[in-house]
Amino acid sequence: MNSVGNERASAYGVSGAGKTTLMDVLAAWLRLPEEVTENARKMFVDEVMKLVELNTVRNALVGLPGVNGLSTEQRKRLTIAVELVANPSILFMDEPTSGLDARAAAIVMRTIRNTVDTGRTVVCTIHQPSIDIFEAFDELFLMKRGGQEIYVGPIGHHSCDLIKYFEDIEGVSKITNGYNPATWMLEVTASSQEVAMGVDFTEIYKNSELYSRNKALIADLSQPHPNSSDLHFPNQYSRSFFTQCQACLWKQRISYWRNSSYTAVRFSFTTFIALFFGSIFWDLGGKRERLQDLSNSMGALYTSVLFLAIQNASAVQPVVDIERTVFYRERAAGMYAALSYAFAQVLVEVPYILAQTVVYGLIVYAMIGFDWTAAKFFWFIYFMFTCMLFMTFYGMMTVAITPNAHIAAIVAAAFYGFWNLFSGFVIPRPKIPIWWRWYYWGNPLAWTLYGVIVSQFGDFDDVLTTGETVKGYLHRNFGFRHDFIGVVAGVHVGLVILFAVIFGYFINIFNFQKR
Repeated sequence: MNSVGNERASAYGVSGAGKTTLMDVLAAWLRLPEEVTENARKMFVDEVMKLVELNTVRNALVGLPGVNGLSTEQRKRLTIAVELVANPSILFMDEPTSGLDARAAAIVMRTIRNTVDTGRTVVCTIHQPSIDIFEAFDELFLMKRGGQEIYVGPIGHHSCDLIKYFEDIEGVSKITNGYNPATWMLEVTASSQEVAMGVDFTEIYKNSELYSRNKALIADLSQPHPNSSDLHFPNQYSRSFFTQCQACLWKQRISYWRNSSYTAVRFSFTTFIALFFGSIFWDLGGKRERLQDLSNSMGALYTSVLFLAIQNASAVQPVVDIERTVFYRERAAGMYAALSYAFAQVLVEVPYILAQTVVYGLIVYAMIGFDWTAAKFFWFIYFMFTCMLFMTFYGMMTVAITPNAHIAAIVAAAFYGFWNLFSGFVIPRPKIPIWWRWYYWGNPLAWTLYGVIVSQFGDFDDVLTTGETVKGYLHRNFGFRHDFIGVVAGVHVGLVILFAVIFGYFINIFNFQKR
């Protein structure tokens, strides 16, 4: 299709899958210039929605192809809409009707025709089009194998210009009434026909009047206007890094809020585990006379750390894998940088994990009966929160370095067994062979176990039945010191930052998208 266009151009991106909404104005927000006001952006988005005929599914989720959400042709129209909100003068589309039935293809072509009627140029590749689809185009660029031109010019009403051009070539058979001109065109220009006729359609085109007109037009359009200058873009992206982060965070917040299954599963599991552990270790937190009671209380803290940390790392992997698919498409469209996406993906998890930690902490702390002091409750919440935070980022990191969530789960699980073994509870640190002790200090879960145990019991001078104080037993058997708690707290902050930075780094340099 063709129409009179402007100088600006934008590339077309293939349809992607992801949980986002049709009212998501992220393309409009990040790709239009800063001087465009918010009201103008909203009006422009409304116009685009009408143009692509998607108002009826305005608040629907895109979902996953073949699973839920929009149909295939609705996804294609949405992809066109995402590009249109950047207000380009030309769009390139790669087989926009592929995989569609006749009705769906007609709807997509109507959308493309509507786009052309707004004054934009649309360039499409089409494979075996029907008569209706083929004749919806204004001009044709036909090539044979090797990229040589056979015909470049208007199609005409009912393909009259195209038919006349080829029928004027001696030896070409006439088209029959009702026959698809696209099919006929490919048949008469096939290489076998060239051999049979002893002609070269490329040479015929180059010697034609049509070729001369096209060359003259190209030469005329290649001359720059007086006082014009070359295209120059001072920045890679239209908006600042801060605006990119703001827009990405806004989008991720909506995406997470509407991803109710992920949130529900996470909070349901957390509540269940809290009640389960609370009932198993009921009222053990205040019993410090017998060594067995102290060990059981420490076991409650150990299982809390292990269960929730691994659950958080595993649950986030498929979510980030889906979001990454959308990120690939939007980054390729020049909407935002990878670091902006990474920042938003990391930050959007914080309030959910904080709420998760508070729910778990209140239930477990009350049922197990730990010491109700502000300092001890704060440290419990702090260590559990930062642990679940960096383990969630660990799960995100494994997705960033692998092609999909299935491989990410395998990579992540490879470390869980070692982290459990070297956490300092199954084998206390002083009893770990010296040549393996370095792994203890490099074990994230070991730091959390150190923190929650020493903050709850590391300052107690209660005497055990063995004649040893609680504080002395922890120091002798586990190597835990209460005065080391500040360092442990600082390491947790470092782990949160480390996994988040690694996630951002690899999401930027790795691209596992398949064409």
